[in-house]
Amino acid sequence: MFFKTPEIQYNGSIREITLGSVENSITVGGESAFPFHTFDAPMPHLPVIAMEVYDVKPEDWAEAAIEPFKDVINDPAKWAKKCIDEYKAEMICLQLSGTDPNGLDRSADEAAETVKKVADAVNVPLIIWGTANHEKDTAVLNRVCQVCKGKNLIVGPLEEGDYKNIAPTAIECGHSIIASSPIDINLAKQLNILLGNLGVPDDKILIDPTVSSIGYGIEYAYSVIERIRIAALTQNDKKLQFPIICNIAAETWKTKEAKTPTAENPALGDAKKRAILLEAMSAMTLATAGADILIMRHPEAIKLVREMIADLASNQL
Repeated sequence: MFFKTPEIQYNGSIREITLGSVENSITVGGESAFPFHTFDAPMPHLPVIAMEVYDVKPEDWAEAAIEPFKDVINDPAKWAKKCIDEYKAEMICLQLSGTDPNGLDRSADEAAETVKKVADAVNVPLIIWGTANHEKDTAVLNRVCQVCKGKNLIVGPLEEGDYKNIAPTAIECGHSIIASSPIDINLAKQLNILLGNLGVPDDKILIDPTVSSIGYGIEYAYSVIERIRIAALTQNDKKLQFPIICNIAAETWKTKEAKTPTAENPALGDAKKRAILLEAMSAMTLATAGADILIMRHPEAIKLVREMIADLASNQL
């Protein structure tokens, strides 16, 4: 007996947003159904993976995370190039951890110089991620936006405490922004409304709902992303119809399960395999919730996620 899956028509859709320069752009969003529900509507753009690069050599990474990049880990531009040339990165996310006031406290000018070198070295869209310290991010991200005017960066995280001080410069210089709020649909919507009131165009906003790893509260992140998608699609809530970005790498690799060496706790299994699977499973969980951009770290974890996304996409009707 022939069975046809009922098709559901939703009231809303996610905005398509093009990131990067004209020559090296990526378009995200555009969904008119829930993630991978291709029996309702095709996915015009599959989730994209951005590979992490740090402005300074990480001092607290697990050995498994350092190993793929040990030959370039002291040079962000070479690191980014390796991610693109060897691991086929679709986007790069430059984490400005060196500007953290509780760490090296690098200056805004130093950060801007590093960003400019990386931006000149890559041919994919570039995300710039600050430290979430409002005062320092205001100085650093504004300077980065000015020095890299015309580079079409994606700049964040912009939070309620600093968006007024950063967004105008970012938009004036032609960049997109990441609106970051702490795992709450109402706070995410409120920040988007505030950005709109400030004059930020809708095609320049990505939502960062804040995420976590499996075992560390990912169910809350999943639920909020899911609720954002429900409001966007079924209620046609235009202030939630933005692509979603998830900075998952740092959350998974800082956990004890990812960092504990095999010899220290053999019961947890092989440390490298354990950490890679933790990142891959966490990322894929968020992709099925509705993430459009996943920021990831380890090439093998990325390979697994790409394979799973391709497998789900191959079932499009």
